Amino acid sequence: MFVLPFLSLFTAVACESGTEHTAPAITDRDSVALMITYGVNTLISDSGVMKYRIVAEEWEINQNRNPSRWTFRNGLFLEEFDKNFHVEAYLQADTAYYYDVKRLWELRGRVRVRTKDGMRFMSEELFWDQNNHELYSNRHSRLITPTRELEGSYFLSDERLTHYIITNSKGSFVKGQDGFVTSESDTILSAPDTVKSKLRTPVNPKAKSPVAPLASQQK
Repeated sequence: MFVLPFLSLFTAVACESGTEHTAPAITDRDSVALMITYGVNTLISDSGVMKYRIVAEEWEINQNRNPSRWTFRNGLFLEEFDKNFHVEAYLQADTAYYYDVKRLWELRGRVRVRTKDGMRFMSEELFWDQNNHELYSNRHSRLITPTRELEGSYFLSDERLTHYIITNSKGSFVKGQDGFVTSESDTILSAPDTVKSKLRTPVNPKAKSPVAPLASQQK
């Protein structure tokens, strides 16, 4: 009878001293990434065939953000291979976002693209819509073909840069069907007036008329 009060008191003290203090649960799930990887150099397959290579300093996959996205804060370099594993094209940017649900790439900073046909694209912004198979930019863009160079404030093209349109453009090109420019029709014939003014107008040479002798002129 005398021991039981002491045992109950000791039990109460022991239970009180064993209480754990835990931090509150994270409520902002938007800040929690599914994966963050550093020093990325990996191959990506398409239909069982190695198609792309990604090189990045940091790769974050966050499915809790709206919309879900991959983030490449410190730059992205993407190569595309053919079936023989030869590099067909490459793409690079200072910062990149891939919205996996929308299948949309957003490239920022020094964006550079090169195709297997030698077409080069440069801008501070580029969107790659994989659902609609098109590229577009609302910033000043520069496109260099093997024979011509174009610049403009708006750019729209297919994924292969074979049909494209540039507004407020500077350079030389031929307007194709539906207002699109094609690499096959690229020529100087439709150059702007600022370019044409620098070209000499062709002149057909004509023989000079004979000059009469000075003696016959005096008569």
